[in-house]
Amino acid sequence: MLDSAFVSYVTVMSITPGPNNLLLASSGVNFGLRRTLPMLFGISAGCAIQLALTTSLLAAILSWATVLRFPLAVIGCAYLLWLSWKLFNAASPASKQQAQPMRFVNGALFQAVNPKAWLMAINVAILFTPRTGASLSHTLWVIAGFTLLNFPCVMVWAILGDRLRDALRVAWKLRLFNGVMAGLMALTAAWLLFDEWRAAFA
Repeated sequence: MLDSAFVSYVTVMSITPGPNNLLLASSGVNFGLRRTLPMLFGISAGCAIQLALTTSLLAAILSWATVLRFPLAVIGCAYLLWLSWKLFNAASPASKQQAQPMRFVNGALFQAVNPKAWLMAINVAILFTPRTGASLSHTLWVIAGFTLLNFPCVMVWAILGDRLRDALRVAWKLRLFNGVMAGLMALTAAWLLFDEWRAAFA
C-alpha cells in the first residue's frame, strides 16, 4: 500500500533543510537532545495531525487553498522571520539565561504556519490518496507510514545539533552558528514568500 515513491518522497521532504529541521538543529546545539525531545515529538505529532486533516478533508482543503494559501504563507513567513530573530539573539549571555526550548504543543502548533509542512502534507494527500477517495484504513496506513519515515529524519537534525554542542561551547562559535542558522531560516522564509507571491500574482 505504501510504495517506494511514498517512501522516497516523505524521506526526502522530511530530511532536507526546512523550518522544522533548522529549529531542531539549533535547539540541539543550544539545549541538548534531551531538552529538545518534547519539541521533536511535537513536530512529528503536528505533521501527522496535519496529514490526517489534509487527507480526510482533501477536497475542502483544495478549494480553500486558492483563497487561504497566500495569507497563510505571509503569516507563516512572518513567524519564521520572528523565529530567525530570536535564534540570532540566542547566543547572547542575557538571552541564554531566559531561553527555553520549544515544548511539545508549540512544536505541534508550529506546523499550522510552516509552509513546507503544508506543502508536504497536501502533496502526500494528493499523490497517495486513491482517486475514489481515502478509506479510514488507507488514511491510517498513510499517517503511520508518514510518521515512521518522518520522525527519524527530523530526529537526525536534533542529534546533529546535540553533537555539535561541545564544538560550539566557545561563545563566538555559538554566536556564529546561531547567526548562520538564523540567516538560513530568514532566507527560507523570504524564498517561500517570494515563491508564493509569484504564484499568486504572476
